[in-house]
Amino acid sequence: MRIAMALYRFAVPMVALGLIMSGCGQPPASSDTASAARAGSAAEAPSGAQPGKAKPNPPQPNSATSPEPATTTGAKATTAPTAGPAGGEASTAPGPAATGRALPNPATLAPGSMYLNPATGQKEVIVADVKRTVLLIGDSQAEPSHSWPRAGLAAVGYKVFFCGRGGTGFVAGNGRFGSYIDALDRGEWTLPYGSLPLIVIEGGGNDAGQGATDAQIASNAERLISALKQRYPNAEMAMIGTLAKGTEHGGGRRTEVDALLGTVAAKHALPFISVGDWLTRYDLSRYMADGVHMDAQGHKALGQLLAGRLAQLHIQAPQPGQEPGPEFD
Repeated sequence: MRIAMALYRFAVPMVALGLIMSGCGQPPASSDTASAARAGSAAEAPSGAQPGKAKPNPPQPNSATSPEPATTTGAKATTAPTAGPAGGEASTAPGPAATGRALPNPATLAPGSMYLNPATGQKEVIVADVKRTVLLIGDSQAEPSHSWPRAGLAAVGYKVFFCGRGGTGFVAGNGRFGSYIDALDRGEWTLPYGSLPLIVIEGGGNDAGQGATDAQIASNAERLISALKQRYPNAEMAMIGTLAKGTEHGGGRRTEVDALLGTVAAKHALPFISVGDWLTRYDLSRYMADGVHMDAQGHKALGQLLAGRLAQLHIQAPQPGQEPGPEFD
């Protein structure tokens, strides 16, 4: 009995000591495992990573869903020197956009061909002899092919290229076509391509008939002169006034407009041919088809008078071998 009690007292403390040393049922980590754990805790975790979680791989571009960087795939527009609106110094204008087509050379185009002038963005017509071509801007006095302004200019050697319409003028429009400056700005006229030697502006009768004021007529005439000088910088310019009977013979507003245009021409140092009294001075009223326009004989007579006045002003087309352009006094 005494031996049993002694064994019991010895066994109980030994069981308790074993439980304490077992670590709550977890096996102790080996020295290798502990070293690995210490090494892992010493390494720097990537930014944003959570302890104990693997960092997801960064997304990879997907040709089907990921946007590609913006790139310019179209052909870049090229620039090429092209003749200016008056055939003067070459100007830089956009060329064909890598289409394989070169800009046409206007020098190789047949007369009557249309050419898109890159300097103006408007279609212009190729003329046969631009160095002896005059651009005549006018109204119904000049529109007929046998008109006195055309006949007078042809008589001094020019080939006439006409722009304008009946019923129009410096301010006046006819409902379909605008005034001279509006028609020019809006591209209602098809102008000749190249370096013209001369531009002649005729008109004023419709402005007088429609009641345009002096200020309106003068302002638009000056705008027209400036625009034409910009379009054809190498061309000389002259003006023909408003055909009328003269102040003492009922010329009225038409004669006044003729005088007004003379002041505009003088301001710009342009030769001016006043015709505000020609109907009565040269007894041409008898050749009028109506109260304003001439019949065929009247156009012929006026054309001869105009040719003489142009020659007096040395407004003549250059002869072969001469430098183009008139020589004004």
